Amino acid sequence: MNYEKTLEFLYAQLPVFESVGAHAYKPGLERVREMDELMGHPHMSFKSVHVAGTNGKGTTCHTLASVLQCAGHKVGLFTSPHLVDFDERIRVNGKPISHDYAVAWVDEWYERIRHLQPSFFELTTMMAFCWFRDQGCDWAVIEVGLGGRLDCTNIIVPELSIITNVSFDHMQFLGDTLPQIAGEKAGIMKRGIPCVVGEVYGYENPLHPERLCDEDAVRKAYVLAAQRAGAPLFFACDNPQVLWVSHEGEQMVYRTAMEGEIASPLTGDCQPRNANTVLTALHLLDIATEEQIRQGFWEVVKRTHLMGRWQTLQTSPRIIADTGHNEGCFTFLGPQLQAFVDCGQKLRIVFGMVADKDIPTVLSYLPAGAEYFWCNALTPRALPAADLCRMAEEKGLHGSVYATVAEAYSAARSLTGPDDILYIGGSNFIVSEILKTFF
Repeated sequence: MNYEKTLEFLYAQLPVFESVGAHAYKPGLERVREMDELMGHPHMSFKSVHVAGTNGKGTTCHTLASVLQCAGHKVGLFTSPHLVDFDERIRVNGKPISHDYAVAWVDEWYERIRHLQPSFFELTTMMAFCWFRDQGCDWAVIEVGLGGRLDCTNIIVPELSIITNVSFDHMQFLGDTLPQIAGEKAGIMKRGIPCVVGEVYGYENPLHPERLCDEDAVRKAYVLAAQRAGAPLFFACDNPQVLWVSHEGEQMVYRTAMEGEIASPLTGDCQPRNANTVLTALHLLDIATEEQIRQGFWEVVKRTHLMGRWQTLQTSPRIIADTGHNEGCFTFLGPQLQAFVDCGQKLRIVFGMVADKDIPTVLSYLPAGAEYFWCNALTPRALPAADLCRMAEEKGLHGSVYATVAEAYSAARSLTGPDDILYIGGSNFIVSEILKTFF
């Protein structure tokens, strides 16, 4: 089979969580451990950092990988989902996995492990570990797929574990409260392995008063999990490394406790918190100089090809895409979008969501002063655009319904002047379809 046929085969044979949701979720480590043993324990051939969390883990992974590259290491990077092509999930020093290798790996292994009935993500995880071993990686940065305790990536024994934050997402798998969700993600903690928790915060959502959770309860969940695991625990938010932040055009500048000023091309309002987590992790690892850290932050997009994080696709008019898709994301994205309206700019938003998210809560963060172009991506999980429009009208958000993402984007783009703002988001799938027209 060629690469395209191989991907078609995998998508047809194995349910993909991003596409079909809960049907594809196979918690537990038994299958992947058996696969790992059969393949010679590839994850033992490199050092690793394991990253969990509701939001920010992708950016954290990419930034760590960039800094490690600048420190002279050969670095594997495993993240999900992909936005344009499957090969984005598995990179070495920023270069995607060889298509020939992916084809040969499936040819070699699939029939030998078929009896285990692995999930798509389990198979992809083992493909990544084998590629990193065969490429001679010194380090790999591994992103958890979902949760932590039962995620198949949890067979690794890393040098450092990271939990970026917790918010309400995937509650059908992880629990109904933030302490429960934190406990599931804390399942990546391991004896003697330091763990960095990026953020601990409590808040009250007026739409869900039952979700009220104070910071002490979340912190206690982490502390108890660390005590059970025997893992040294560090809260990045307790010892801030980012002391001051400035938006300067298409970059964000941080004044830090140790490295002085650090510039980053990632300009989302959530990024200072991610930066604080990354810096705390790097200081514990102690494997990069201050200059290498500064270089890694600045070159994160160039070195790792990170996409979809408050990404400016075009400057005149300014077109921004962001994959944020849950309550935690829109506590930052909502005010950042509102700021355009508040300063008098015309804002148009191409928006769609998958049906299993807390859609009313996300909609409650969106600015009423924008014009909306509601759509749904080509995935079984998508909420029909007409249903989304009805829910949005109840929140005072007004716009039109379009049959496809392409039609919504085309309509919005035709009305957007050179000084206006066009935002695309709500779902990885929406951003994916748009990025494929740009790259």
